[in-house]
Amino acid sequence: MQYWLTRFLILRMLGLVYAVAFLAAINQVLPLIGADGLTPVGPFLQNVSTIYGSAGAGFRHLPSIFWFGHSDTALLVTAWTGFLLSCVVLAGFANAPLLTVLWFIYMSIANVGQEWYGYGWEIQLLETGFLAIFLCPLLDMRPFPRHAPPFLVIVLFRWLIFRIMLGSALIKLRGDAIWRNSTALYYHFETQPLPGPLSRWFHFLPRTVLQLGVWYNWLAELLAPFFAFWPRIGRHIAGIIIIGLQFILILSGNLSFLNWLTIIPALACFDDAFWSRILPAPLVRRAAAANAAAEATEPSRPMHVTAVVLTILIGLLSIQPLFNMLSPQPGHEYILRSA
Repeated sequence: MQYWLTRFLILRMLGLVYAVAFLAAINQVLPLIGADGLTPVGPFLQNVSTIYGSAGAGFRHLPSIFWFGHSDTALLVTAWTGFLLSCVVLAGFANAPLLTVLWFIYMSIANVGQEWYGYGWEIQLLETGFLAIFLCPLLDMRPFPRHAPPFLVIVLFRWLIFRIMLGSALIKLRGDAIWRNSTALYYHFETQPLPGPLSRWFHFLPRTVLQLGVWYNWLAELLAPFFAFWPRIGRHIAGIIIIGLQFILILSGNLSFLNWLTIIPALACFDDAFWSRILPAPLVRRAAAANAAAEATEPSRPMHVTAVVLTILIGLLSIQPLFNMLSPQPGHEYILRSA
């Protein structure tokens, strides 16, 4: 099985989500954490330095480019830089250094964003962006580079969607009786913090349909994640179910880029044989040509070794989130804060 088209789609969608995230930062970073913002970054960094004893220690605990300068101009230039680099990735050009820079820039904003950047999707974007660094070559920026994507990194994306979906299910299952008795959607659409244009229509659906919606949620979050590691038919069905839930959430509410971000690791459930049936023929031919060229060359040993090391690292970092999911009172740490 090949994953050239899978990598292409993962990176393009990641570029889109990064672009939206940085565009939001461009519009809100000064009102929130600028010099005259609600929670200015300067005093925050000073407090962190005091707590940890020095600016260097503060940087080690909260890495951010803004330790070296946090003027309003620096905040805006950083956000605009991230946006422009995101557009490069969205256009089809990416390599490990570019994705590393994007990841560090967004982490720099998130680490000083305080409560404004303390939501789960910020951490989820950082882990997704971190994994993507190892999906592409070191220097080759072409949409279809010389070497195939490391299979272990594809598996790590599946592991990410498994944790996201199963963690969400366990929180609902243990946290609220209305999810367990299938009545949650009686109230969800009118009480969600950010309703969308179609939320009212969803709210007035027949109650039988709303109950079926809860059961579909359980199917997508509690059962489908386990099939992300099955042979291709099981994976494909699981991926379709998970992505289907995300589109329902996009249509019925407004969770910023969270649902689009969640689709990204779910794309790893599919291989090129699946994508070749639905993507434009010229794109499929380019992927096939890249695969043929790759088969005539030696596999990249550095990419393989790096993928093995990354897999071991993610495995170790996953221990605490797994314990959290299985604990009687799970929190939201089903993604890796260390990323």
